[in-house]
Amino acid sequence: MKFFLDTGNMEEITRISRLGLVDGVTTNPSIIAKEQRPFKDIIQDITRLVPGPVSAEVIGTTTEEMIKEGREIATWAPNIVVKLPLTESGLEATYQLSQEGIKTNVTLVFSAAQGLMAAKAGATYISPFVGRLDDIGVDGMKLVRDLKAILNEYNFSTEIIAASIRNIEHVEQAALAGAHIATIPGSLLPSLWKHPLTDIGLERFLKDWASVPQTK
Repeated sequence: MKFFLDTGNMEEITRISRLGLVDGVTTNPSIIAKEQRPFKDIIQDITRLVPGPVSAEVIGTTTEEMIKEGREIATWAPNIVVKLPLTESGLEATYQLSQEGIKTNVTLVFSAAQGLMAAKAGATYISPFVGRLDDIGVDGMKLVRDLKAILNEYNFSTEIIAASIRNIEHVEQAALAGAHIATIPGSLLPSLWKHPLTDIGLERFLKDWASVPQTK
């Protein structure tokens, strides 16, 4: 399973990249707004640091606007992925951009039918929002499992990015459900490698080691 960081914060990306855990980065307008820096500057800084896919989202709502923005964004770096919403206009833009060889990430996927439409339109990635589904009492991981079954059945090359990840259980369940990727907030990722028993065990090892006679 690949890990994408869901952030625009360069400090987070730099720190976690040093662990070899960052396969790519996803952003959205809300994430970019937190950084209070120009959109293009943030994306280009990320692409210089992370060699894997970096998703940058369009903000246009018409097909023409999305295609124009997507073509421009795709020129910023070779590892850019243009992120588009799952609307009729978004699907049309996805199809057109994919025909031009531009990689796309269709976001705000909440049903298997939506994911199938995006895959048929040529999406490189689809992003089911598991946390937001859980918020309304729907099993988000069932959507991931259903999408994986559909993609496998019909030999789509589209990859599933489990998005709106809220906790460790979401990451574990997404891996078990067969998601190709989990995109994880930088603030959540440290909790994946931390465990209280690890801390207790290390403390005990060091305490015991302190009693070992040292060579003079």
